[in-house]
Amino acid sequence: MLSAQTSSEGLALLFDLDGVIVDSNPVHVQVWRDYLSRYGVDPGDSLPLRMYGRRNDEIVRDFFGDQLSDEEVFSHGAAKEILYREAMRGQVASRLVPGVVAFIDSQRGMAMAVATNAEPANAEFVLSETGLRNRFSAVVDGQQVERPKPAPDIYLRAAQLLGRPPRNCIVFEDSSAGVEAAIAAGARVVALTTTETAFPAADLCIEDFLSRELRRWLNKQTERP
Repeated sequence: MLSAQTSSEGLALLFDLDGVIVDSNPVHVQVWRDYLSRYGVDPGDSLPLRMYGRRNDEIVRDFFGDQLSDEEVFSHGAAKEILYREAMRGQVASRLVPGVVAFIDSQRGMAMAVATNAEPANAEFVLSETGLRNRFSAVVDGQQVERPKPAPDIYLRAAQLLGRPPRNCIVFEDSSAGVEAAIAAGARVVALTTTETAFPAADLCIEDFLSRELRRWLNKQTERP
């Protein structure tokens, strides 16, 4: 647990959602595959790489083309996410990233936020199903910023809402795009290997929140300005 000194110095913890709080990306992949098949689109093995860390409007335009109107793009994304929530209902608790709830609870008193490219309904669904919503002072979803990750907008917005400079924020991410966004925002980055495995630019790379190395690293952050 971070010390009281750290809290008074104004550090904040910012969490991505998919792959950080809940290991949902395998479900997203399967639901996207099923949804695309309805329209005769076969993404092959490229689907995960074309999906991870991206906002729905980018994914839809990638697979359906730029000729779609904004309304059509939104409709496709919303329809897919309805299927995702149906698929996840009843299994959210079993898909929590190991140790995440205990870790978040151990940091009570710290400023914390969720910052995710996910649709607002998905963020609300996961946080409600896990009972974690009241742990976070702010939730920033992909619709609240103009540019999704890897642009830094979402983390800059979360830091602003928490009243912290980005340099005092520690971001937990699982995708290259998310790590890039956090670094561009000026934050410190802990990368989880739930989705990807190599994050050379991250300050720390861990398997999950059971990591003892995470505790040691967090304690050392009290020594940084």
